[in-house]
Amino acid sequence: MSAVPNAVAYQAAPKGRTGLWADKARLRRILMYWGVGAFLLVAAAVYLSGGRYVGSDDSYVHANKLMVSTDVSGLVATVNVHEGQQVAAGDILFTLDPKPFAIALENARAALASTALDVESTRAQYQAAVAQVTAQQAQVNVNQQTYNRYLALEKQNAIAAMQIDAQRAAVLSSQATLASLKQTAATTLAKLAGNPNIPAEQTPDWQKAKAAVDEAQRQLDHATVRAPFAGTVGEVDSLQPGTLVISALAAFTTTSAVGLIGKDIWVSSDFKETDLTHVRPGQPVAITVDTYPGCDWKGHVDSVSAGSDSSFSALPAENASGNWVKVVQRIPVRIAIDKSECDRPLRAGMSTVISIDTGKRRLARFLDGI
Repeated sequence: MSAVPNAVAYQAAPKGRTGLWADKARLRRILMYWGVGAFLLVAAAVYLSGGRYVGSDDSYVHANKLMVSTDVSGLVATVNVHEGQQVAAGDILFTLDPKPFAIALENARAALASTALDVESTRAQYQAAVAQVTAQQAQVNVNQQTYNRYLALEKQNAIAAMQIDAQRAAVLSSQATLASLKQTAATTLAKLAGNPNIPAEQTPDWQKAKAAVDEAQRQLDHATVRAPFAGTVGEVDSLQPGTLVISALAAFTTTSAVGLIGKDIWVSSDFKETDLTHVRPGQPVAITVDTYPGCDWKGHVDSVSAGSDSSFSALPAENASGNWVKVVQRIPVRIAIDKSECDRPLRAGMSTVISIDTGKRRLARFLDGI
């Protein structure tokens, strides 16, 4: 009798195990389908809620920089700055030997003074020419009157024909001399621009000489090279007293100069064109600099370039043949620096990483496209 309950118990056990296995299988199916679905849903939610920030590590610090030289040629006399020196706008960077320019200026001033004397001499010549014309006009009148008397005597047969012919020749000669003197006076007056009382400063010759003086003065002034803006000096070692500086206008290149980096700095980055869909000027930007890993800078988008890097290339790519591969273009974006959490100097050329807050998540972009 005791074996029957054991047999019943033995037969009931597999049913209990079968129910447990069914529950586990059902749980596995639930986890397989609904778990994966929940994971995909969460992933989609995370994806659609993201995309607000657009970043780039292809960004660098830029600053106003200039190789300061001069448009006149000469020998360097003094170098007034050193590497890394801070200068203000108008500070002297270096000077050329001023003697050749001073000599040229004195020559131009002498030529100007000579031109003023020439104007006075021309005015005097014109007055003398006018007086000669007046005197010659009187002589013509006298010769004409004498000739008229001879004609009256000829009617009375009281004068020889030879005397009449001689007097006619005298009249014609005096008239020709008068015409020549008038032409000389007109030529002299033309040198005075048609005005015998014109001031010397208004004559073309004087103005030409004055322009030569101004040019000589300009060259003398440019022999002293000053900083066009405030900044930090660099590249000074190549410039020493005695160095021959060739004018950039003459050599089409700067042979010697002082580098100057301005205080106005910004960050420039080349973004993929596909990342600029929602980038606008004024959007906030987070900036980190590789040199200072523990510091953060705040800025904003100053401008987005009107063209890609390739559009400004001297040799842009030509795709007219049809054999080409589409490449995502890079467009420069300028980031203005507003403030920093730490007081560290930024130098031109430093590498940075930037992140632009577009304020536009992927979900909003998706809804805008519906």
